[in-house]
Amino acid sequence: MAYFPSIVDIRAAAKTIAQVAEPSPLIESFRLSKVFDSTISLKREDLQRVRSYKIRGAFNKISSLSAEERKKGVVCASAGNHAQGVAFACNHLKIQGTVYMPSVTPNQKVQQTKLFGGDWVTVVLEGDTFDDAFNASKVHEEETGKIFVHPFDDPKIIEGQATVGLEILEQDKTPIDYLFVCIGGGGLASGLISVFKELSPNTKIIGVEPMGAPSMKTSIAEGRVVTLETIDKFIDGAAVKRVGELTFPICDKYLNEMVTVAEGKVCQTILDLYNRDAIVVEPAGAMTIAALDDFKTEIVGKNVVCIVGGSNNDIARTAEIKERALLYGKLKHYFIVRFPQRPGALKEFVAEILGPLDDITHFEYSKRSSKENAPAVVGIELKSPEDLAPLVHRMKVNNFYGDYLNDKPDLFEYLV
Repeated sequence: MAYFPSIVDIRAAAKTIAQVAEPSPLIESFRLSKVFDSTISLKREDLQRVRSYKIRGAFNKISSLSAEERKKGVVCASAGNHAQGVAFACNHLKIQGTVYMPSVTPNQKVQQTKLFGGDWVTVVLEGDTFDDAFNASKVHEEETGKIFVHPFDDPKIIEGQATVGLEILEQDKTPIDYLFVCIGGGGLASGLISVFKELSPNTKIIGVEPMGAPSMKTSIAEGRVVTLETIDKFIDGAAVKRVGELTFPICDKYLNEMVTVAEGKVCQTILDLYNRDAIVVEPAGAMTIAALDDFKTEIVGKNVVCIVGGSNNDIARTAEIKERALLYGKLKHYFIVRFPQRPGALKEFVAEILGPLDDITHFEYSKRSSKENAPAVVGIELKSPEDLAPLVHRMKVNNFYGDYLNDKPDLFEYLV
């Protein structure tokens, strides 16, 4: 029989994690409610002391260890948030831990893990993806005998994450029509499903994944756990190649719908939350809100809850977040522009080719005296997507057009 969390175990987990995690607020977003003509509430797990819901599962799991297991210590792999939850639990319970993280993990998450763990935790950076770090942590487990604390595929982890659902139903006495949950490995989603299917069975649960890492959606489509060959690692908190063996059957059977959102859409959502609501979230934390547009007709007049999973965002990523948002919104375009090698060519391009509101944001040019025309890589930010066609037309008519790079990913990555 497949594993399915019980309400009894989830309530026990809630008592355990009450030592370190207070209930996070469930707050209506008046802006989003107005935009979607519904009641949109945000479950603010980004306000936990480790700035994500991951403290729940990690503390519940590590607290369940026997005295003998605690002496052995623990080991885990994480893209960041689980690492911080494990580190905090190790420090609080005085248990030695080793945390493996991908080498590309934002520095902010690495430093916070070290801060929460103190002298009780060692951080090891390994590989380019969560799966690389995971494999290294399993080798460490075998070599040392430490207890492995899985980020999502463990009953105690799932039961700990499920306490988010208990809180939501205690905080909102109005029937909840839709619940949007971010999915990486599926631990949070599996926990929420177990609570809502028991206590609020009419709630539709929507799983949301990154478009560049659709491991759960692919697995559901094929009816088995599938390992993706490649993923886009940008949404690091949800970018996994393979979902859990325990979480997959639960999500496969009980999710009402499984959707993906484009990384660029998530980036625009991050910027909107910051600029309009003064809320700082990480990419994985913004995914559920980014998915609302796909349901804008369906959720009119409904009571909707979105889980905001975390806020561990490195400020150094801001430029990339803005760039991805502009590219997604078709407001940032890159070209190879062929400039005639004569005085005044650049001035002519700026004065006659660019529109009055167009802005050059990237320019790479090297003069070549032996060529009649010299290419430059030029990035142009527009005020409206409709400005693109007239811009391209003017470039072609005046012999400045070389190539358009946005739809050539290999060339784009090489030149920009």
